[in-house]
Amino acid sequence: MSLPLEGIKVIELSGLAPAPFAGMILADYGATVIRVDRPVNFNPDVLARHKRSIALDLKQPKAIETLRRILKSADVLLDPYRPGVLEALGLGPDVLLKDNPRLIIARLSGYGQTGAWSKIAGHDVNYLAVSGVLSLIGRHGENPFFPVNILGDFAGGGLMCVTGILMAVIERNRSGKGQIIDANLTDGAGYLASFPYYMRKNGFSWTEERGKNMLDGGAPFYEVYRTKDNKFMAVGAIEPQFYAAFIKGLGLTESSLPPQMDADHWEDSKKKFTAIFGSKTQSEWTQIYQNTDACVTPILDFNVEDNNEKGFAANPKPAPLLSRTPAKDSSKESGVLEPGLHSAAVLKEFGLTNDEIQELIKSRVVKSNDIKSSL
Repeated sequence: MSLPLEGIKVIELSGLAPAPFAGMILADYGATVIRVDRPVNFNPDVLARHKRSIALDLKQPKAIETLRRILKSADVLLDPYRPGVLEALGLGPDVLLKDNPRLIIARLSGYGQTGAWSKIAGHDVNYLAVSGVLSLIGRHGENPFFPVNILGDFAGGGLMCVTGILMAVIERNRSGKGQIIDANLTDGAGYLASFPYYMRKNGFSWTEERGKNMLDGGAPFYEVYRTKDNKFMAVGAIEPQFYAAFIKGLGLTESSLPPQMDADHWEDSKKKFTAIFGSKTQSEWTQIYQNTDACVTPILDFNVEDNNEKGFAANPKPAPLLSRTPAKDSSKESGVLEPGLHSAAVLKEFGLTNDEIQELIKSRVVKSNDIKSSL
């Protein structure tokens, strides 16, 4: 069975979080993804499933020459460096696209390739802050709160980057030309927040106050509640029929409560629901709402045992699921990859001779842990 991205060759310059995630998605769906590591013994990247590694000392001119040689027959380059670093190495887009006009150069950065912020250090929380997205998240009257580093690094960064790569691959089928993708986390996170932006802009039930809206913690029917055993239930009963099922499960009637969309009474309803949820355990509430359309679910811990018991995947699996050409099985993958584990084999695949490979290893341009099996 073929894989959807089979035949696409991706060179991923080693980084952390967004770029490895983008590479992992591409590898999951069949692309050949080769991570370019420094000549070290360990890389803390845990998103390396289905990838291979070549270790190059990019401080040496011969390593730059070798990487350029590899990129001449690659489809995609994943660049996780700050703007200007690739150019300083002699690997700028002008050079690489001259070598290989079909190459797609995906540049992942915090604030973009140009502008006053482009070369400033930052992390997920900073990119969310500058994009305006962070101002939307948090309880009313409290500080904005960041959702781990999933929204900026992985959704706004890595996933948006993959979207750009796939669009560029499709376009290349028409034009025969590669291009440069500016996949910056600030713009990516902002794009993800298009819905609340346009809701507010058009005056559709979205106030300026954080935590007072239906989907940001203001509504009692779109909320998280603590149970008797100090676990939690998630409620998302927006539509009238779902809200009715939710209220029924609580042992209440709609006639005993203010109208669902009466925001002036949301806090009162929330206090009442909080007290009721605190009277039973998570397991008891799960049983009550099982097989109903109340949109009430237990909040599961993100660990293997808890999810396995309830029938969910123990290992985050590739999504979405394609019917004819699904992704590779990732259930037994650790996500960790030893630097240089496939150096000799990769170099051989890209046309270097055994003598050339031996010389690169001898001169410490390349670190290889597979030399005996590959030459």
